[in-house]
Amino acid sequence: MVEKLWGGRFEASLDKQTEEFGASIKFEQRLAPFDLKGSLAHVKMLGETGIITTEESQKIAEGLKKVEEKLLNGQIEFKMENEDIHMNMESYLHQEIGPLAGKLHTARSRNDQVATDMHLYLKSILEAVLEALKGLRETIVKLAVNQIDTIMPGYTHLQHAQPISFGQHLMAYYQMLTRDFERFEFNVKHTDMNPLGAAALAGTTFPIDRMLTTKLLGFEKAYDNSMDAVSDRDFILEFLSNASLLMMHLSRFCEELLLWSSHEFKFVSLSDAYSTGSSIMPQKKNPDMAELIRGKTGRVYGNLTALLTVMKGLPLAYNKDLQEDKEGMFDSADTIITSLTVMNGMLSTLTVNRVNMEKSTEQDFSNATELADYLAAKGLPFRKAHELVGLLVLDCIKKGIYLQDVNLQDYQMLSPLINEDVYEVLKSRTAVSRRNSLGGTGFESVKKLIEEAKKELQI
Repeated sequence: MVEKLWGGRFEASLDKQTEEFGASIKFEQRLAPFDLKGSLAHVKMLGETGIITTEESQKIAEGLKKVEEKLLNGQIEFKMENEDIHMNMESYLHQEIGPLAGKLHTARSRNDQVATDMHLYLKSILEAVLEALKGLRETIVKLAVNQIDTIMPGYTHLQHAQPISFGQHLMAYYQMLTRDFERFEFNVKHTDMNPLGAAALAGTTFPIDRMLTTKLLGFEKAYDNSMDAVSDRDFILEFLSNASLLMMHLSRFCEELLLWSSHEFKFVSLSDAYSTGSSIMPQKKNPDMAELIRGKTGRVYGNLTALLTVMKGLPLAYNKDLQEDKEGMFDSADTIITSLTVMNGMLSTLTVNRVNMEKSTEQDFSNATELADYLAAKGLPFRKAHELVGLLVLDCIKKGIYLQDVNLQDYQMLSPLINEDVYEVLKSRTAVSRRNSLGGTGFESVKKLIEEAKKELQI
């Protein structure tokens, strides 16, 4: 007989390399508090249903609490030979109360046990993610409040398109992160489910009370199908998918911060607390934290792709392949929470160069649409107005001037519809202030957007 908790039918032991290959304890250690929480609920249920005696239930619970105390005090040594978190915890329970520890595993399997651990773990992570996301959204709103009337070039194809409010630009990211928040909120629904009691896959013959463990563990509901309970990893895939979308949004924002803080733009300056220097170039101030968030996006994408690939060919119910569900989940959780925290810090300490932003809209042709709209408002078909302005822009480029530099006589030669009021229309600040259509970049429109966000956030 092999000296394993499952070793009764085995005559030969695993060789060392194979044992290490199959063991998951090296990355499952963070599940320890959740494993103990699940065991405490399970043993209470065993006692209350009479599957074991009340005295046995109490003694096992006392032993589990002693193991929990050792865990909190850093006195637990996780051993490879015990394979996983469940057997490691059970071995310490055995040290505390002896053979009675074996009764804890009545009416459960490591299959439903590990699923329960991960639901509990991810539920706690989702709480942290939602809190961090709310904090970042609040920071964006607070930054946007002071940048409503800051004018900057809006871009399409990374070319100057039309002048916009920097406040609106910031609030675009608020909208993205709000959608992320809503996705993670929905993720909670499928995470807040109890697999405990599904046993290996078919349930159990013991008269367990799954509603009791659901209540004790704080889950919203129990799985309706025991096979689904032990094999479902959709809640993790939802998390990884949501994490990938979140990191994509953060990466896009970081890309803009990198551009804006460059010598060519000089739109913003990042705090020294979120920058590094060069070992050879004394003048350098590198936006490494923004680059790292952009870079770490790839690893979160990879974790999603990896688990999707693991899951795509698995027959019901549990398979050892499912051991591969944890490392990517842990890594993505660490990555997004840290990225949200760092992003929050970068934005809350950001210095905005309003002068450079607005100046960049005065030395370009981002006001060309204003001239076309001006002509269209006076009755000229927009397509004809577009053509005339395009020809004028080409002429200005050849002369090295901008639309606001064209004299009134030349404008009236272009079209008699143009009067002296055109110069006010061509100002970038005027262009922004007039665009108050729903969702537009006009100052009043952006103010409304920010007020709505404040109500959502209750700030």
